[in-house]
Amino acid sequence: MANELYQKQIIKLARESRKRARIDTPDTTIRFDNPLCGDRIDIDFSIDGGRISDIGFKVRGCALCEASSEILARTAVGHEMQELNAIGNNLSDYLSGSLGSPDWEEFEVFEPVKNVQPRHECVLLPFNAIKKLLKKLVA
Repeated sequence: MANELYQKQIIKLARESRKRARIDTPDTTIRFDNPLCGDRIDIDFSIDGGRISDIGFKVRGCALCEASSEILARTAVGHEMQELNAIGNNLSDYLSGSLGSPDWEEFEVFEPVKNVQPRHECVLLPFNAIKKLLKKLVA
C-alpha cells in the first residue's frame, strides 16, 4: 500500500516543500495539528487587497502532508482565503469519491489516497489549517 500512496510525483512534491521557508513578517499565521498522527503545519500568509500575495510554511508530517502543502503554496497566490477553503472542500469531496475530479488538476496525484480513508487527513492538513484560520478571523 505504501508504494501506491507514495508515488514518484508525491515524493517529488514533498521534497520541493522542504525547500520552502516561513515568511519573516506575515500578515497572519496559523498552526494546525492532527492529533491522530502528530502531523503539524505552520502556515504564514501575506495578504494584499484581500488576496494572498505570499505563503510560507513549515510541515512536520508525512510526504502526503508535504506534497499537499507544496501544491497549495504553488497555487494559493492571488486567491482569497474563502476560495482556498472552497478548494479544500472540493479536495475533500474528491478524496471521498463524491467528486470526479478536483478543482486544481495537480491534486489528481492523490488519486491512490482515495482508497485509504485514514490518509485523507494528511492530504487535507493545510486546508484544515485554513478552516481553523477562517474561524479564528470570524470570532
